[in-house]
Amino acid sequence: MQEAVADGRDCGPTFSVVIAAFQAAGTLAEAIDSALAQTLPPTEVIVCDDGSTDGTADIARSYGSAVRLVQRPNGGEAAAKNTATQEATGDFVAVLDADDVYAPRRLEAFAWLARRRPDLDVLVTDAYLTVEGQTVGTAYHEGWRFECADQPREILRRNFVLGLAAVRRRRWLDIGGFDESVRLTTDWDFFIRMLRTGSRVGLVNVPLAEYRLRPGTLSSDRVALVESRIATLQRARARGGLSESELQAVDVAINGQRRELLVRRARASLENKKGGQARRHLLAIARDGGFSPSRRAAALLAAGAPSLAGAWLRARSHGNLELGTGAVLSRREP
Repeated sequence: MQEAVADGRDCGPTFSVVIAAFQAAGTLAEAIDSALAQTLPPTEVIVCDDGSTDGTADIARSYGSAVRLVQRPNGGEAAAKNTATQEATGDFVAVLDADDVYAPRRLEAFAWLARRRPDLDVLVTDAYLTVEGQTVGTAYHEGWRFECADQPREILRRNFVLGLAAVRRRRWLDIGGFDESVRLTTDWDFFIRMLRTGSRVGLVNVPLAEYRLRPGTLSSDRVALVESRIATLQRARARGGLSESELQAVDVAINGQRRELLVRRARASLENKKGGQARRHLLAIARDGGFSPSRRAAALLAAGAPSLAGAWLRARSHGNLELGTGAVLSRREP
């Protein structure tokens, strides 16, 4: 859905930019500068300092009245975003992570879309994905599409909503905001609850932000991420109210994530040189009919020969870039 950005400065909804910041002294100023440089000025820029000790709060204070600083004891990113949203006054809350930046016309694009689609509660644009200053792609592409049709079902398959979204503040508060007990798939859980209770998402298909990704994660973190995805899907199923096609979609997604968990546990065991655990995981892959025959055969061979296990690991160690939502957006792992 390609949309041109039009002039959004006439009457329309208002936007509060909220930035959750923890130990963000090295990146926060650039994020704030990008919010203040919008062609459609935000109603306010709110920085919620989540118990930082590195000067994050001082950077926010240096902007004077242009930035409102809210401070709280460390409670995690979800808690900081909820706190900032409770303080906001705009019609929409535009999320900006402390290590990302907006392009100058991003709020203008949001306003343009909101006026044309007043039924939308969530607004997104595309974004450039960067790693250590290098652009590696865009958030939306052929392998990771924004879904227009049947969004309440499709959000159960995967999180197609970029986290740097503008969310109608009233709806954010109505559903209770982010679940602060969810650590790694907070955004996905949030957007499942929004879309399953009547909200819809719209996209301006132009890259109007820079989403900065870390170059890698520990194997234990990769395992925990998939475990969090499964827990998020199980909670969505347990809430009920799913049609037959939606039940099928969520069950397929859970089974797919369980297979991914087997792979990641095998990789983590191999990386940590835990041969016995690795062999058990590889044998489980070999027995699982959900994997392709070639992958099952490779896992069986790897389980029986340490040298082949190393080759199996290297063949599946291509770089991957993942968002906190748990969505693999580029260089997908096989």
